[in-house]
Order: sequence, then C-alpha cells, then structure tokens
Amino acid sequence: MTTSSVSRPRVLPTPSATHRRGFWIVTAVFAATMAYATVPTPLYVIYQRQQGFSALMITVIFAAYALGVVVSLLLAGHLSDKVGRRRMAAIAVVLNVLSAVVFIGWPALPGLLVGRLLSGLGIGMLTATATAHLAELHRSARPGAGQRRAEVVSTAANIGGLGLGPLVSGLLAEYAPQPLLTPYASFAVVLVIGTLLLATVPETVQPSGREWRYRPQRIAVPTAERGRFSAALMLGFVGFAMFGFFTSLAPQFVSGQLGIHSFVVSGALAFAVFAASAVAQMFSARLGPRVQEVLGTVLLGAGLVLVVAAIDATVLPMLVVGGILAGSGVGVTFKFAVGSVLRIAPEESKGEALAGLFLGGYFGMSVPVMLLGLVLQVLPLGASAALFGAGVLVLLGAAAVVSRRTRLAAAGA
Repeated sequence: MTTSSVSRPRVLPTPSATHRRGFWIVTAVFAATMAYATVPTPLYVIYQRQQGFSALMITVIFAAYALGVVVSLLLAGHLSDKVGRRRMAAIAVVLNVLSAVVFIGWPALPGLLVGRLLSGLGIGMLTATATAHLAELHRSARPGAGQRRAEVVSTAANIGGLGLGPLVSGLLAEYAPQPLLTPYASFAVVLVIGTLLLATVPETVQPSGREWRYRPQRIAVPTAERGRFSAALMLGFVGFAMFGFFTSLAPQFVSGQLGIHSFVVSGALAFAVFAASAVAQMFSARLGPRVQEVLGTVLLGAGLVLVVAAIDATVLPMLVVGGILAGSGVGVTFKFAVGSVLRIAPEESKGEALAGLFLGGYFGMSVPVMLLGLVLQVLPLGASAALFGAGVLVLLGAAAVVSRRTRLAAAGA
C-alpha cells in the first residue's frame, strides 16, 4: 500500500505579526545593550584594588562613557531618520560588543577609558533609534491602539536595562570564575546574538529619495519657552547626577566605608535605584504634569537627604531607602521633563529639543560626579557627600523656582 502526502502551502506571517515579533526583538536587544552599559559598576572596586585607582580616576573612567553618549547624541543620534533604524541599531550594538572585547583584552587604564567611550558612543546611537523604532513597530503591529504601550516598554527596556546590568554583573563576579572576564564575555555573546536577530526585524524608515546632506544634531527651543525648558533641563541634570553617583562611587562606599565586599550587594544597590526609577516613570504616566513635578521633586529631595545622611552615618539600609526614593524621584521628574519639552517644542523640532534635554542629563551624570571625585582628594567622604548633596539640592530648588515663575508668567499673559 502506498501513501501520498499533500503539500500544504507555507503560511507567511502577516505584516502585523512580523512587526509584533520585531517589536519584542528590539525590546530585548535594547534592554540587553543598556544592561551592558552598567556592567562595570560593581567591578570598579576590583580595578581600584588591582591598579590603585583613586576615586577621581574612577569618575574619569565613568565620565568617558558620558562623553561618548554626548558626542554620539550630537553627531549620530538622529541618523536613523535617514539611514534606517535597523542599521543604526546594529552599529550601536556592535560598538558595545567591541567595548566588551577591549575590556577583556586591555584591562589597564587606557583600555578602560576606550572601552567606556565605545560603550557610550553605542548607547548614544541606540537610545533615540530604539525608542523611535519601537514606536513605529508598535504602530504597524497594532494600528490605532495608541502609543502608551510602546512608551512603557521602551522606558522599561531603557532604565530597567541600566538597572539589570549591575545586578547580573555582580552575580557573575561573585559566583563565576574570572570576575573581570566572565561578565563582559557573557554580555558580548548575548549582544552578538541580538545583532543577528536585528536582521529579521522590519525596517520602518523608507528612504525619501531626496538629496541629503549630513549635519550634526541641532538643539532648538522656542525663545518664549526657554524658562520652562531651563526648568526641565535642571531637573534632568539633577536626576542623572544621582544616577552617576550610584553607578560610579556608591560601590566604593559600600566596599570601603561599610566593609561589605560583596559584588552582589553593590550590583543590587544600583539595580534598586534604576528599578525604582523605571517603575515610578510607568506609574506616574497617568498623573498630571503639575503633580508629576511636585511629587518627583519631593521624592528626589527626600532621597538625596537620606543618601547623604546614610553616608555620614555609615548605614546601609538608610542608603538603600534613600536610593530607592531618589530613583523614584528621578523617574517622575524625568517623565515630567520629557513631557514638558514635548509640549513646548514645535512639531518639527521636538527631536532637537529632546536632544538638548538628554545632553543636559548626561552632563549631569558626569560633571557633578567628577567634581565629587576632586573634592574627595581633599575632604573626607562625609563632608564631600554633604557638599555634593547641598549643590544638587540648590539646583533642585532653582528648577522649582524657575518653573513656578514661568508658570505664573504664562498665567498672567
């Protein structure tokens, strides 16, 4: 007896299904790359112990990352609008793979600077590219569904990824062999796989066919709205300054002053701050702008006071609570700042205005922490932290004053 088989036509995925799958691939690659950006956080203590770095040098290494992000935002953050989201995302991920290779093969100070710079360049390219790509993929996968889901997912991938990196790195450094190799190698493998998966994601930018001339990213804000923009910029600066502290100098405090040499504890501390920020951003999305501003300012100020007090009293639980409060405040205030910039910027220059906000944020992530590193050369940690906290609180108060005056002026007009 013979049997015959009937060939069935291959069912091709619908465009919506393809875009839906691409949405989650980009989300995973975005989160993994952002996580890699904070892998060195719990490892700085090892570098410092092996090579005798001062606190200032740790902040310089960290600042190399922020410099890379700033340069990339200015020179390449907007290029995906012209050359395509998928291509720019792949280049950004590959830069972080190269960064991991540098960290593994060149663990001396110059290599650390180059590795962090490469990572920053890649993150500066990826942040705007992946956020825009997720919004466009979501729009194609779920037409008419609104963009809230894409906004929540991109926020979770961005900030949540930054928090996940130190946690995974700390666990690998604590329990896996070769703590200065395994975390970087593990993430390099994940990022290579992610790069290959990006090739299967639909492109959402079609070439216009018009002649295009390259120019760096411009920063444009309407003259009448510079007061509101200044307030948003100061909030972004202050919030990212707290992120800079917890991803550069906080692990040294945990190891040096508290005598806790667990990489897991250092990584979990940074994770708690970033996770609190991501959760607060998502839950504050339904609040009004004024409520966001007040709530975020109060949380950030209270968290900052607790962090400074914890450093002075050398109390880890207080530091954790302060970090969670401060992280929540950063999430809410930055949500308000982004919304404020989007409301005041004309449609044709929203990207340019947002570029200015992110640049201000990354300057906040590097400059105050570097100044703190300088102060630590002449003052003890408690006094240095108090000075850092006082400066950040002054900026936070100034942002509140500028925002109130601008609001009253707008009401009077």
